[in-house]
Amino acid sequence: MSIFNLVSAAESAAESVAEAPVQETTLNDAVQELVQNPEETVSKIGEFFQNMLNAVIGAIPTIIMAVIVLIVGLILCKLVLKLISKGLDKTKIDLTVNNFLKQCSKIILYVLLITVVLSMLGIPATSVVTVIGTAGVAVGLALQSSLSNVAGGIMLMINKPFKIGDYIVVSGVEGTVKQITILYTRLDSATNQAIFIPNGQVSGATVINNSCNDCRRVDLTFSISYEDDYEKARTIVLALLDKNDKILKTPAPTVNMLEHGASAIVLAVRPWCKPSDYWDVYFSVTEEVRAAFISGGISIPFDQLDVHVVKE
Repeated sequence: MSIFNLVSAAESAAESVAEAPVQETTLNDAVQELVQNPEETVSKIGEFFQNMLNAVIGAIPTIIMAVIVLIVGLILCKLVLKLISKGLDKTKIDLTVNNFLKQCSKIILYVLLITVVLSMLGIPATSVVTVIGTAGVAVGLALQSSLSNVAGGIMLMINKPFKIGDYIVVSGVEGTVKQITILYTRLDSATNQAIFIPNGQVSGATVINNSCNDCRRVDLTFSISYEDDYEKARTIVLALLDKNDKILKTPAPTVNMLEHGASAIVLAVRPWCKPSDYWDVYFSVTEEVRAAFISGGISIPFDQLDVHVVKE
């Protein structure tokens, strides 16, 4: 027996009670009618509860079957999701799209399971679809900002400005991409802080991807005194860069005079390296240049002001 039949039985029982010769005038008349016809009234009430009991008993097999289907369906959904996950992992699909397809598969399977269970309880599938569609419209109107994040997530999946593992700068924050969901993108900063950015904001912002190219340039500047030999300092830095295993030979690193500063000559040092070696090269070269300048007799000046006093 379906849920609809259970409700119909309850309505029939209620109508049978309503057909009793009870006058709808005043409370006193109702009480008087009950006193005059107690057996008939009690009989109608008993019939009502008996019909309800019969309807519940008749619906128990259907409810039990629906519960069994729900439990078996949940187990099957998990198995199917595992198979889909293994199949996607074996393909060459991008990891971002991979996770997105897994999430969509999970939603579709659970929606189908709920529809089947409700159909077993006597609720037509068309009604379920109608309810889901209506609820979707209502939720969409209430969560417009979230829908913009969903649209942004879809655009990120299509355009792929970055992928999981890339180091990016977006919306004033930077970090390594750890997760891209349908609503937000998670970055892990250099200080190991988790940063969650809505996809709607990410898709509309300028994204700097430091990992998508094969190599990256490290921009460094060093100062030497005006009294020091520029060519000697340049030779020292080039030799130092040539010994560093993490600095690429092609493109070749460059050392040039950047400017004549207020109290020093500024050298622009531009080595190239793999994106993953950026900070290692940055810090190691900074330390090694200082040590090389000291051992080579190149002074590292600081800002100073020379005051000349002219006696008249």
